[in-house]
Amino acid sequence: MKALRYYAPEDVRLEDVPEPQCGPGEVKIRVRNCSTCGTDVKILHNGHQNLTPPRTIGHEIAGDIVEVGADVNSTYRTDWAEGDRVQVIAAVPCGECHECRKGWMAVCQNQTSMGYQYDGGFAEYMIVPRQVLKVDGLNRIPDNVSYDEASAAEPFACAINAQDLLGIEEGDTVVVFGAGPIGCMHIRIARGVHNCGPVYLVDVNESRLKMSADAVHPDEVVNAAEVDVVEKVMELTGGRGADVVITATAANVTQEQAIAMAARNGRISFFGGLPKTNPTITCDSNIVHYRQLHIHGANGSAPEHNKRALQYISTGQVPVKDLITRHIPLDDVLDAFSIVQNGEAIKVTVEPAAATASV
Repeated sequence: MKALRYYAPEDVRLEDVPEPQCGPGEVKIRVRNCSTCGTDVKILHNGHQNLTPPRTIGHEIAGDIVEVGADVNSTYRTDWAEGDRVQVIAAVPCGECHECRKGWMAVCQNQTSMGYQYDGGFAEYMIVPRQVLKVDGLNRIPDNVSYDEASAAEPFACAINAQDLLGIEEGDTVVVFGAGPIGCMHIRIARGVHNCGPVYLVDVNESRLKMSADAVHPDEVVNAAEVDVVEKVMELTGGRGADVVITATAANVTQEQAIAMAARNGRISFFGGLPKTNPTITCDSNIVHYRQLHIHGANGSAPEHNKRALQYISTGQVPVKDLITRHIPLDDVLDAFSIVQNGEAIKVTVEPAAATASV
């Protein structure tokens, strides 16, 4: 079978590898869609400390079961069968550490990941490991949800996690930095789930702003390359500032701007991680102190966030189909990386096998 294998930074190869064998406590799936994100591009160029080469990468995975290990259903009290349509979590908690026992699976101290410690989804077939099944991380795709939509449930789950921490209230003014797929999902969740008020989308790329704005229709778009974004948000809010600010981009300045534009009792999500070579910002602590700001990190998701993402997609509460603007065959998978890096699409998905059962 074909698989995209990581060997080292700038050394990622689409090659023929043996089809994986399903062990007694595992499930084997045919991958129908594995979507891409900025993290995949970072891995291509820089690798990752948790990635052990050679490794099949790809972590936004949906497909159908082709084999169920002998003791899977009896061990995990499931009823998985060949042909079931499934979505796979990306971040895999251990289920046993202090954080997991507290219900904080998104920050499990022993977390492993698909495409890092386990072979991922840029391949025709893939093994769902025991650890995913142990934490109930294999999810049935609702009948009215397509494979490509289901593959988008993983980044969607990360956005759900972040917004749960923010406590967005009805009518809140929300600013989202980053006009990529995550920024678009944040806007749709804030509106569709939390019934927020005005939403302002900020980016420095005019064409990307337009592409995303045409899809999710923010109340205002702000090109931060052309205007002082803090002044603009203050103007839009009558000088009060934003109730919620989400930085869905890896730019240091956006975190500083988020603090400067937050309203009293404002909530800020540092959703996008910063480069490890430059991870610090300048924070005016007095603004945080006197405005009583709440600054939250947001790291990945837990299995239950993935289930909620599929539910929101199925009910139409938060649609994602129109955000998937490019479908790429596995043979051209490296083109998908270039499209993501250049911001030429909202969401790009790779299709290792034709999704014959998609809807």
